[in-house]
Amino acid sequence: MQISDIKRVVEQVSRDKGIERKVLIKALEEALKSAARKKFGSKMDIEVQYNEDSGEIEVFQFKDVAEVVTEPALEISLEEGRKLDPGCEIGDSLGTKMDTTTFGRIAAQSAKQVIIQKMKDAEKDAVYASFVDRKGETINGIVQRIDRGDIIVNLGQTEGIVHVREQVPKETYRRGDRIRAYILDVLHESRGPQIILSRTHPNFLIHLFRTEVPEIRESIVTIMGAAREPGIRAKIAVASNNSDIDPVGACVGMKGSRVQNVVQELRGEKIDIIPWHVDPAKFVCNALAPAEISRVIIDEANQTMEVIVPDDFLSIAIGKKGQNVRLASKLTGWNLDVKSETKYTIAMQSGYDSLVALPGVGISLADALYELGFYSAEEVSNATPEDLIQIRGIGEDTAQKLIAAAQKAVQEAEKAEELEEETSSEKSEAEATTATDEKGVDAADEMSAKVDQPTEEINEKEAETVSHNDSNKADVAQEEAPPDEVAPDQRSASADIEQPAEDAPEMSDTDGVESTGGDADNAETSTDDRLSKP
Repeated sequence: MQISDIKRVVEQVSRDKGIERKVLIKALEEALKSAARKKFGSKMDIEVQYNEDSGEIEVFQFKDVAEVVTEPALEISLEEGRKLDPGCEIGDSLGTKMDTTTFGRIAAQSAKQVIIQKMKDAEKDAVYASFVDRKGETINGIVQRIDRGDIIVNLGQTEGIVHVREQVPKETYRRGDRIRAYILDVLHESRGPQIILSRTHPNFLIHLFRTEVPEIRESIVTIMGAAREPGIRAKIAVASNNSDIDPVGACVGMKGSRVQNVVQELRGEKIDIIPWHVDPAKFVCNALAPAEISRVIIDEANQTMEVIVPDDFLSIAIGKKGQNVRLASKLTGWNLDVKSETKYTIAMQSGYDSLVALPGVGISLADALYELGFYSAEEVSNATPEDLIQIRGIGEDTAQKLIAAAQKAVQEAEKAEELEEETSSEKSEAEATTATDEKGVDAADEMSAKVDQPTEEINEKEAETVSHNDSNKADVAQEEAPPDEVAPDQRSASADIEQPAEDAPEMSDTDGVESTGGDADNAETSTDDRLSKP
């Protein structure tokens, strides 16, 4: 390859692939070094340099000057060395330029493979470098394919992937559809840069509002936080550094045009725009809108708020399946416990009663503790003497005794509760055992009745059949011939038939009662019924 050709190729590849010239030149140098080692062996000391001035890639072989040459590939005699450099001495290293045209076809092919591989690696690095700085931005792409639920997106230079967990549940895409997503992460892997995209991340919602609302782009309106349940509902908190601009109105837009564009991009996801407030309690009240808030109790140590709402607004504050309070908790960063006023009143009364029940605590002291923020004996047990000595009339000794009494009361209450649970559990087990035994006895009686009953019924039916048939035969014989005209044979036959009809039921009754071993009353009842039949 001519010098001009090398320069031209380097410039063209650098421009087309976006690879720096230094990277390409280094790849060429390593390729020629690999080719030289293929030709002359791996032990040779070879250096490759690119001459910027001449545009030539030069290959040099270095040998050490030695008195006695044992390895000709690595050593050179002093005499031969002085032919190259008259001033050389033993131990010096002399380099000679090699003719690259002698490397051969195999060496050239090896060099080509090295160049191609280095160019691929350089291209991957260039793509990674271009996307790693875009992490946290939104990007548009075209759906290329669906792989096991994951959406592979064509981003131009490379591909991105939207995993199943990063997809909105109700959204469906087909090949060729345009998709907008949030660049969640950029990974540098051996197969190339991996661009992880997301449509469920809260920052995706923030970027959509930044695109639609000029006040946000100009930093007049600031998004303080966002929380999402993708595809269902979202909450976003906004604030304004200009008192003349309403942050909520700016995000909503004229007739809701701005927020509607965001909703359409999110395929119908409902969005609540909430004014941010520096006071956490007021911020929580805004986040739980449209529910009315009666009272908020803050526990800063546990980052918890107890929110009291009117009974009519309890379901609104909680939301469908706890959605509203869950999103408000994510948005504000506080653990929220929503209670109705009725439930809160009952709990407060119970706590006040536990304070009054402490030894040495009267109504006045209980009121003082209550006003100080101790609403139950349990809260007093977790207090320190420094917290209680703020009350007039309570010294350090009294405070310690009061805390000890509260701790003892709490322990006794816990033991009583455990005992009650054990008793309740034992009672439940006993009831279950009793029910099982009764069920077994009933089942046994039922099976016995089922086994015994057919014997009695069969005997009864047989007796009834014999009696009924014989009686009918006798009646028919009497109708066919008047009493005076009846032949002697017929009269004897009628008598013979009628006699067993009276005996059959008696045999059946006796056998039925003895064989079944059933209830005597039932047996007598069935006997009377049979005798009353014709």
